[in-house]
Amino acid sequence: MVIVRGGGDIATGSIYRLFKCGYRVLVLEAARPAAIRRKAAFCEAVYDGTSVVEGVRCRKAETWEECRKVWEEGEIPLMVDPQGEIIGRVEPEAVVDGILAKRNVGTRRDMAPVTVGLGPGFCAGIDVDYVIETMRGHRLGCIIEDGYALPNTGVPGIIGGYGAERVIHGPAQGRIRLCSQIGDMVEKGQTLAMIGDVRVEASLTGVLRGIIRDGFDVTKGLKIADIDPRKEQKENCTTISDKARCIAGSVLEVLVRHNVKRELS
Repeated sequence: MVIVRGGGDIATGSIYRLFKCGYRVLVLEAARPAAIRRKAAFCEAVYDGTSVVEGVRCRKAETWEECRKVWEEGEIPLMVDPQGEIIGRVEPEAVVDGILAKRNVGTRRDMAPVTVGLGPGFCAGIDVDYVIETMRGHRLGCIIEDGYALPNTGVPGIIGGYGAERVIHGPAQGRIRLCSQIGDMVEKGQTLAMIGDVRVEASLTGVLRGIIRDGFDVTKGLKIADIDPRKEQKENCTTISDKARCIAGSVLEVLVRHNVKRELS
């Protein structure tokens, strides 16, 4: 069994890959996930009870017994457990921290025989056994056995010639009401949502790849939407990204390495 902390779109790539390879995966999430690419994130099961990504269903479970039933039905269980309290009780073979908080929010190397941290905030060999590089570029997906991933720059990777312009942050605090949906073609300046009386405008023309849930109570500055300038990407709004798939391959490699070493010892 592998426990993955976090069920956002990047973590979902690893969850999906491990599930497809026969691992029993349990997802642990916060009570109010703030995913943007909601159509490609298993964490939406927190709100809706289930979430389906590329034909794989993740189902919310309240107890360990419910988790077992979900596995028996060929699905992935998810529990609301932001502190990871269940980890010490069920003794998983591996723990993957895919929260992507840019800092370690409580994952320890002694939680499982093998521990993996995605992105910055972890030191391989101290906080966890392995760190996976999450920054786009030549090192994306690199498996780090000693030291840290590249520090967070705060600037999104370049897609279609755009970086920071792709991402929209909350211009005010309050409850958001959506005017557009994931997959919509939007024009620069178009109203995507309202936060009270404040308009949330499209920063560029393209496909609305992600936007936070309708009714979510946002804080000013929170990342709330993502636009892809490539119109041909509309069909990909509901699928796992190339970045998430690359990271997932590295997570799988780490677990295979561990299994091979164990069998040979």
